Amino acid sequence: MLYELFTYLDANTSFPGAGLFQFLTFRAAMAVIVSILVSVGIGGWMIKKLRNLQIGETVRDLGLAGQKQKEGTPTMGGIIIILAILVPALLFAKLDNVYIILMIVSTIWMGIIGFMDDYIKVFKKNKEGLSAKSKVLGQIGLGLLVGVTMLLSDEVVVRYDLEEAEAQGYEIVRTISVPTKDPGVVADYAYVKQAITTVPFLKSNSLDYGAIAQLAGDNSDILLWLLFIPLVIVVVTAVSNAANLTDGIDGLAAGVSAIIGLTLLAFAYVSGNAVASNYLNIMYLPGTGELVVFTACLVGACLGFLWYNGHPAQVFMGDTGSLALGGVIAALAIALRKELLIPLMCGIFLIENLSVMIQVGYFKYTRKKYGEGKRVFLMAPLHHHYQRKGMHESKIVIRFWLVAIFFAVLSVVTLKIR
Repeated sequence: MLYELFTYLDANTSFPGAGLFQFLTFRAAMAVIVSILVSVGIGGWMIKKLRNLQIGETVRDLGLAGQKQKEGTPTMGGIIIILAILVPALLFAKLDNVYIILMIVSTIWMGIIGFMDDYIKVFKKNKEGLSAKSKVLGQIGLGLLVGVTMLLSDEVVVRYDLEEAEAQGYEIVRTISVPTKDPGVVADYAYVKQAITTVPFLKSNSLDYGAIAQLAGDNSDILLWLLFIPLVIVVVTAVSNAANLTDGIDGLAAGVSAIIGLTLLAFAYVSGNAVASNYLNIMYLPGTGELVVFTACLVGACLGFLWYNGHPAQVFMGDTGSLALGGVIAALAIALRKELLIPLMCGIFLIENLSVMIQVGYFKYTRKKYGEGKRVFLMAPLHHHYQRKGMHESKIVIRFWLVAIFFAVLSVVTLKIR
C-alpha cells in the first residue's frame, strides 16, 4: 500500500523521500524493521491475551529435562509470526505482483490450517488436533494453488534471448527490447512460459519439465501436469510437516526458518535482477525480485518471534506458526525455481523428518521380525535424542542453527559451483 502511495507522490508531487520506495533494497530493509517491531510490539500483548484465555501448552511427560516447566506456556503464538509477515508485506510490497499475492495467500492458507489444529487441541481438549486427513487435504489444496499458478499465470515467466526462444519453440508471452552499452543497439528478449527449475551443481543448472513431458508426444500437456503438480504437492506437504516436527524445543524452528529465509532472500535478489542473473549465468525470473521484500518480512518475523521464543520460551508458535512457516518456505522455493534444492537448503528440516521416519520404520521392522521393537535414536525427532543424552536445549538449538547456516552457505554456493 505504501509503495503505491509513494509512487504516486513521487510522480505527481515533490514529496521528500518518496523516490526511496522505488528501491527494492530500501523496501526490504524497512520490511525487516517493521516485521521485527510488529513481532516484539504485539508479542507481549498477545502472550498476556493467550494467558487470560488459558491457551497454554499441555505437556506430555516424555522424561525430558525441563519439560514440566513448560506446562502452561501460551501456545498459538504463530499468530504473532503471521501478523509480522503480513503487515509489512502489505505495506511495502507491490500488491499487484503475482508472486506476492501467492505468498500472502499461502501464509494465510497454512496459518488457518495450523490455527484450526491448535484450536481443536486447546479448546476442544483433543490432543490429536485436526485429523491427519484434513491437514493433508489442506496441504494438497495449497500445493494445487501454487502449482496451477506456476503453470497458468502469464506473469510467471522466464526471460530468454528472443532468437533462442523462437528457435526452441517456447510459448512467448511478450517481448522486450533493452538498450545495451553500445549506443543505438538494443537486445531483444522474450518472456516465456516454461516449467523449468534449477538443478544444483549441474553445469546447465536447469531441468525443463516440459521437455520431459514431450516424451509423451501428443499427451505432453497432460504429462506435464501429472509430473509438476504432484511434485509441488509433495514439496509443500513435506516441508510444512518437517517444519512442524522441528518445532520441538525453544527457538529451534524460528531460528532455522530465519536462516532458510535469508537463503531464499539471496536467491530472490539474484533471480529477480537482470544484471546479477546474467553475471551468474542463471535464470532471470521477471517479477521475483519483489520476493526480496516478502522474504525480508519472513526473516524479520522469525527474528522478532525469537525475542519471546528463545529459551526459556514465553510463548510457543504451535502449529499455527510451524505449518505456516513450512508452507511459505515451500511456496517461495517453488516460485524461485529452487524446489530441487530444498533437501540441501532445508537440511535441518530434512534431518528431523528422516529421524522420525527411520525411528518408526526400524521399530516396526524389528517388532515384526523379532517380536520386540528396537530404536535407532533414544527419541525422535533428532533434537529430542540429544535432550535424552543430557545436552541442554540451548546448546542443541545453537548447534542446529550452525548446521543450518552451513547448509545455507552451501546452497548459495551452488550458484557458482556447477
